[in-house]
Parts: sequence; structure tokens; C-alpha cells
Amino acid sequence: MKTKTLEKLISEKSSPCVTISMNSHRTHPENSQDEILLKKLCKETEERLISEFGKRPIAQLLSKLELIPSEINENYNLDSLHIFLSNDTKEIFKSAWPAKENRVQISDSFAVSPIIKSVNRSVDYMILLLTQSGAKLFKAKNDAVIAEIENENFPFPENPHFNTEPERLSDPKATDNMVREYINKVDKAVVKAYNQTRLFCVVICTEGNYSRLRQVADQPNVYIGHANIDYNNQAAHQLAAQSWEIVKVLQSGREKVAIDEMKEAAGHGKVLADLMEIYRAVKEGRGDLLITHADFSQAVKMTGDLSFDLVEDAAAPDVVDDITSEIAMEVISKKGRVVFTDRDEIKSLGEIVLKVRY
Repeated sequence: MKTKTLEKLISEKSSPCVTISMNSHRTHPENSQDEILLKKLCKETEERLISEFGKRPIAQLLSKLELIPSEINENYNLDSLHIFLSNDTKEIFKSAWPAKENRVQISDSFAVSPIIKSVNRSVDYMILLLTQSGAKLFKAKNDAVIAEIENENFPFPENPHFNTEPERLSDPKATDNMVREYINKVDKAVVKAYNQTRLFCVVICTEGNYSRLRQVADQPNVYIGHANIDYNNQAAHQLAAQSWEIVKVLQSGREKVAIDEMKEAAGHGKVLADLMEIYRAVKEGRGDLLITHADFSQAVKMTGDLSFDLVEDAAAPDVVDDITSEIAMEVISKKGRVVFTDRDEIKSLGEIVLKVRY
């Protein structure tokens, strides 16, 4: 989910806003249960909406809800599914982390807190499978393919630029030029998909074809890495496993840059590590960069607009089960940056730290 989309969901206030959250499965046959559960939750949503609001005022919402089961391919599910619906909005988010429970929430705002960490710990990207018989493009999240991109360009047909002149069949240069021409057309299709999604791309192909791709690419920066093709292992989960190893290295590098920035800011007295101080600072719009260790969470009970008590029982009445999600949501809504990291070096500053703007 893009940051702008998340900000839109955070800021939307309308009645009703529907949030459907459910756990899902990555593999068959377990994922066959997902379709059944989704239809059940959609039916529950429909009945509750009609009972409370009637059909006419929420006709657009009900139309969107009716289509949801047919729009989700359970073969590309991750560990949870989150759906946000209103008369003006429809967003579907697949997460690599489980939902706390399967449920429908109807309110005047969306229940986005559970996905804040997921969004900021997840990486969306594309995978290009480039072979002699054609090219396929996939959308991936972390270590899983969540959909194959199918449009006017993809799947890309096999190379039509074969040599029909017998005297040129043994000409390596002519063959190379035809392969380059084909790869150039594939590149233009990938760039078009990038311009629509803003997702960078990992390429699975031979070393030689990746070299050619980089040479003919209109925007080489679109391609963030390459893994050698294994012609015996081209299933979606195998492509994702190869690609994720590349993306993880890049992601770790970005986290290190953020931690180094935080350490430098600490030397200038611009870092807060007390949870209450952090909460107050982000409410005031002072949060520039928030870094939280992925294992850290804290339940609280609010005692005022800017104060709370720490509690141990996250399931107790009137308790915010994890204030770090609320803090992260506040930072994002005020144009700050949020990083959740597994790197233990951040703990030298604190398990949750905030670089302030002033």
C-alpha cells in the first residue's frame, strides 16, 4: 500500500467506513478456506449495513462489497487480508503478518492501526521473468508473489525477431541485435508498468540477457537487481524466494541509513526515547523520523489527550493494544517517516526513538 493511500485511509471520515480483516493462507489446500470465510464476512457486512443504514444511502458501497469476493484470487493470498470500503473508497491490502482476529468493523473511520506496522515492514516490488519463450511480470510483497500482472503487454509473447535468412543464421551479431530489439520492447512494457505502479523491479533471467537489458533500458534505475534463471524452478513462490534475497539486502541498507541518521541526530539532542514524550511530540507535528524495533509493542490506557498509563494486559477494557501503531500513524499523517527494523543496533538509543523537527 502506498503512503498516499494509507494517508487517505487515515484521514477519511464518513459514515459508514467498513473495515474487513481476516487471516488467510499462502498455499493450497488451506487457501481454499479463504474464499469461504471472505464470502461469510462480506455477507455479515451487507446485513449489518442494510440494517443500520438502509440500501439507498450506501448503494455505491454495497455495489463495491458485492464484487469483493470475485476480485480476490486466493492463490495469491498472504497471511492476512484487509478490505476498506466506503461510498467513495475501495482498497484491498494483503499483509505478510497475521490479523489478530477475523472481524468486520463499521464506524465513521477506517480501522487502520493493525496495518501500520505491516505497511512499514512490507516491501512491494515487481518481478520480471525473462525467458526465450516470453516474459511475465509479477507483483510481489516481501517473499511472496501476490499477483501476476496481466495487461495489453504482459504476458509478453516469445521473441518474434528470429532470423529467417539462412546466410545470417550463423551471424552472432545479427542474433544479438534481434535479442536486444526484443528485450528493448520488454523494457518499454516494464517501464510503462513502473510508471503506473511506481514499483521497482527484480529481474530473473540469464546473466547475458540482464546485461543486455541494462544496456538498452530507457530507465535502468527501475531494475534493482538480478537473479539467474533456473529453468527447472519457475513457480511463483520460487521466483519470489530468489527476488526477496535481493530486496532484503536493499531494505537492510535503507534501515542502516535511517539508523545512522538517528544516531547523528542524537548527538545534536534531537532524539526522544521516552514513550510519553514521543507521543506528545508526534501529536504536535514534530516527528521527522520514527524508528521502532519490530519486536517492541506497548499497551496503554489513555488518561488524557496527551497522557497514558502503561499496562500489561493488552486485552483489558479501554486499552490501546499497541501505542506504537498509533504513534506511527500520527507520524505518517503529518508527513514524517517511519521505519520498523529487526536490527538490534537501534536498541543503543531505545526500542522506539523519534527524531524531532525542532
